[in-house]
Amino acid sequence: MAHLIAILLAVIIDRIVGDPRSLPHPVVGIGKLITVCDRYLNKGEAKRAKGLLMLIFICTFVFLVTICIVLLSYRIHLYIGIAVEAWIISTTIAARGLMQAAEEVAVPLRKGNFSESRKKLSYIVGRDTETLNEEEITRATVETVAENTSDGVTAPLFFALIGGAPLAMLYRAVNTCDSMVGYKNNTYKEFGWASAKFDDLLNWVPSRLTAAVMILSIRAMGDRTKQQCWEIVRRDARKHPSPNSGWTEAAMAALMAVQLGGVNTYKGVVSNRAKMGNDERALKVNDIEVANKIMLKTVNQFTLFILLVGGAIYAIT
Repeated sequence: MAHLIAILLAVIIDRIVGDPRSLPHPVVGIGKLITVCDRYLNKGEAKRAKGLLMLIFICTFVFLVTICIVLLSYRIHLYIGIAVEAWIISTTIAARGLMQAAEEVAVPLRKGNFSESRKKLSYIVGRDTETLNEEEITRATVETVAENTSDGVTAPLFFALIGGAPLAMLYRAVNTCDSMVGYKNNTYKEFGWASAKFDDLLNWVPSRLTAAVMILSIRAMGDRTKQQCWEIVRRDARKHPSPNSGWTEAAMAALMAVQLGGVNTYKGVVSNRAKMGNDERALKVNDIEVANKIMLKTVNQFTLFILLVGGAIYAIT
């Protein structure tokens, strides 16, 4: 029960406080470790093996440090253990940060300040943003909110249910490795192979579960039924280049009655992404707020779901 209380507190902490820049953040430390490993290992022969070695080292180090901190905290006092574990789990989720980042794109866009909106968007997406119009800026933002609903919030909560703060931090370590070295370019296609594959594996269940919770808990725009929304998800999710991101993107598109995906450019290289959802209406800046609301409600319902599952397991055992 202590772990379940810690999970609930973590969601509350993230919603109220987020990630204050004045406080140290474990993910920043993980990123620095990855940078050092990248500098010394990503060269010469056997890059794939070296990348696997880096992943094993990062995951083992993060997991052991976290479990030592958590066990020591619970040994001092139950309430201290719950508080420390809640804080650690809260650093692995970013619902508030995701919402704020999306809103920072929307605010100048509502005022017609495209250059500022494109600049803010460039902080949260990898695609080129310099020439995007209102609909394309909105699409990129909505896609980011949809994808990170799972990667950034529900997936670490899923692993927190299974293994508390240590497993949530291990997930975040893998996800950070993937975000830093899991690219399919000449620099990282070998070195980042293990990070990308393991991240795909860990996200397989959470992404699909998140999409299901999203469809079940949120009313779709128009007169579309939940069954019709789920049919769109099943039709389109597998078209995405990622085996997992398509599930939440397709769910978001179905609920909003819009089409996501399409042509993007990355450092001048055109990428024609598969389209998610039906093209029933054009995306407008207010859809960013709609996407944020869907994300927050999904997180709330997902949290309730895992607390109920955890409570049932506790009652049975």
